[in-house]
Order: sequence, then C-alpha cells, then structure tokens
Amino acid sequence: MGGFASLGINLPLLVVFIINFVILFVLLRIFLYKPVLKMLDERAKRAKETMELAEATKKEYEQSKGEVQKQIEKGRHEAQAVIAQALQTGERLKEESREEATKQAQVIIDRTRAELESEREKIVDGLRKEFVEISISAAEKVIKETLDKEKHRKLIEETLQQSVVLKKS
Repeated sequence: MGGFASLGINLPLLVVFIINFVILFVLLRIFLYKPVLKMLDERAKRAKETMELAEATKKEYEQSKGEVQKQIEKGRHEAQAVIAQALQTGERLKEESREEATKQAQVIIDRTRAELESEREKIVDGLRKEFVEISISAAEKVIKETLDKEKHRKLIEETLQQSVVLKKS
C-alpha cells in the first residue's frame, strides 16, 4: 500500500469514492437512466407512429387523388357521351321533323289533287249537261218539233261517254 501513498492516492478514500461512485451509478441507473430511456423510447415510439401515420395519410392522399382524377375523367367521358347523344337525338329529331313535314306536304298535295280532280269532274259533268241541253235545243229547232227530251238526253250522254276526246279533257 505504500506504492499508492507515494503517488498521493489515499486508498481508504479511493475505496470510499469507488463505493460512492457505484452507489451513485446504481441510483442514477434506477431513478434517472431507466425513466429517461423509457421516456425516450416512448417518444421515439410516438415519433415512429406519427411518421407511419403521416406515410399512411400520404398514401391515402395519393390514392384519393388518383380516384378523384379517375372520377373527373369518368365524368368528362360521361359528359362527352351525353353531349354526343344529345347531338344525335337532335339530328334524329330534325330528320323526323323533316320527314313529317314532307309527309304532310304530300298529304296536302294529294288532297289538293283530289279536290282539283273532283272540281274538274264537276265542271266536265256540268259542260256535258249544258252540251246536252244545247244539243236538244238545237235538235228541236232543226226539226221544228218537240222531241222526247229524256230519250234524247240519254242518247247524247251515251255518245259523250263514248267520246275519247271529252273523257281525256
């Protein structure tokens, strides 16, 4: 022990310091080191959870963003389809209206032709009757006697019906 004293080291004091150091180390380890490590572990765990949550939120955001883009694109396609369908329907309705107007015009033309043909027939019949009357009057004047008007009228009408010229007029 003499060697330690020559170096200026007091061995009993050194042993007390070492014992104090070990006691202090054990006390610090029990009361300070473990709670601090526990607190740091919990903080690291919360930070890790927060980072994982942030990553999950970021992934969810990216997925939602992709879904929104898909929905927007789908909406555009649907809008274009609706516009195309509306244009097609408009063209179809326009064509149907045009066809309906053509049909109505044809009906009016046919009706007008029928009315004109009816009027023509009435006029021709009137002319035939007038011609019969004139012919009977002329025949009466020519032979200077009264003829049976009804018999002569039938005879002249038959002759007129056989006449191709009057039928075509």
